Amino acid sequence: MEVRAFSKSYDKNPVLQFPAFSFEKGSVYAVIGANGSGKSTFARILAGVLPGDQKSSPFVSACKVGYMPQKSYGFRMSVEKNILLGGKDRQRAQALMEKLDITHLASRRADRLSGGETARMALVRTLMRGYDLVLLDEPTAAMDIASAALAEDCILDYQRENGGVTLIVTHSLKQARRLGDQVLFFHQGNLLEWGPSAQVLEQPEQEETRRFLEFYGA
Repeated sequence: MEVRAFSKSYDKNPVLQFPAFSFEKGSVYAVIGANGSGKSTFARILAGVLPGDQKSSPFVSACKVGYMPQKSYGFRMSVEKNILLGGKDRQRAQALMEKLDITHLASRRADRLSGGETARMALVRTLMRGYDLVLLDEPTAAMDIASAALAEDCILDYQRENGGVTLIVTHSLKQARRLGDQVLFFHQGNLLEWGPSAQVLEQPEQEETRRFLEFYGA
């Protein structure tokens, strides 16, 4: 999956510069970096919900993209109806709800869920269809440890079944290790280092990457 170089600026102040890049089909990419490093802006531009400076799609060829934003949301309807907005396959919806342990919430109004419940519902809704690229921005941040473990298993199952590219923005280096085949490290709006997760997380080449990993306890 080929992506053209793109950027984002506010009032002529650059906040993101991303180079031309090739994502490998069948891989999970963990995106790490400090707050304000450009991770979510990067995901939002790829998802098409935020225009880059170029005002055009960053993808070289047509690409079906799924996106779970950092702030999960629930519409004023049942959890099941919310999930079916992502795809009409009720059997798949049921299977995913069982995996994420939210079957008992199916008839509950989605806008009355807790933060963790909303995140699990939003993840199910996102994974209802097969995409060339699925973008998950801090998908487990609002979940407790047990729910996060279920979510990670569900994400990996989806990746194996779907075979596309999964990109996970995460503040958790442990999650990046568990899920990422590749790691992208952002620093001050730039993609500073990338490569196989073991290489970037254990033997980084850039000094800023080493400092980040030491500070956050990799």
